[in-house]
Amino acid sequence: MNKRNLLIIALIGVALLLSGCTEFDQPINSDSDGFWNEFIVWPLVSAITYFKDLLGTYAFGIIAVTIIIRLVMLPLMIKQTRSSKRMQEIQPELKKLKEKYQSKDAVTQQKYQKEMMAMFQERGVNPMAGCLPIVVQMPVLIGFYHAISRMNSTPEINLGSFLIFPLAEPSIILAVIAGAMQYVVLRTGPAMDNPQMKMMMYFMPVMIVGFGAILPSALTLYWVIGNIISMIQNLFIYRPWEKKEVQQPVKTKAGGAKK
Repeated sequence: MNKRNLLIIALIGVALLLSGCTEFDQPINSDSDGFWNEFIVWPLVSAITYFKDLLGTYAFGIIAVTIIIRLVMLPLMIKQTRSSKRMQEIQPELKKLKEKYQSKDAVTQQKYQKEMMAMFQERGVNPMAGCLPIVVQMPVLIGFYHAISRMNSTPEINLGSFLIFPLAEPSIILAVIAGAMQYVVLRTGPAMDNPQMKMMMYFMPVMIVGFGAILPSALTLYWVIGNIISMIQNLFIYRPWEKKEVQQPVKTKAGGAKK
């Protein structure tokens, strides 16, 4: 949907804008003032440091905090899933409605939009619900970027590495892994059955690879772990293998093939 795509592009623009805010390369500590520092950046730094002390490395600290954030967001993900499933269910009706109002004149398109919104309301579908997790994650993602950048600028903190990847430096290899994982997440989720979301299947992985190639690997690690969790979640909720088993007989029958 155009509005959804515009919203996502706007959010990316906001992310780029905020990622260039002042102090992003300044040391961070408990005395850093300002709403952003006190309620976003420093709590993330404190959580990562706590789990680093508990588990031994900053890499494990980042992984632990990522898992906790995704668990906290699980109710939003479930809400997104329900909305996506309802959207999938009404796709045939939306197609018929679009065919009914093929004319491009303003009056016809206005009637089309009115009937479509009435259908959404009747079926309890919110076409923008899929953007809610993105909206919630964006401050966390920007906060992670600031936290990692400012931890890296703090002399007392050495982020170390994860496997062969120095967490304070960009890694194209880890960026490609993150992008590939994002593609798998989209392939196992609602984008496969929702034509309006298929653009994201190609846009999001490329975007993540691009960001991962210039941002610290610590942030890319957040993407990788988050996408692994999303993939597992999709496998449990959407069961893509069952969809293929159900869809195949329908296609065979429609094509007149033997059972």
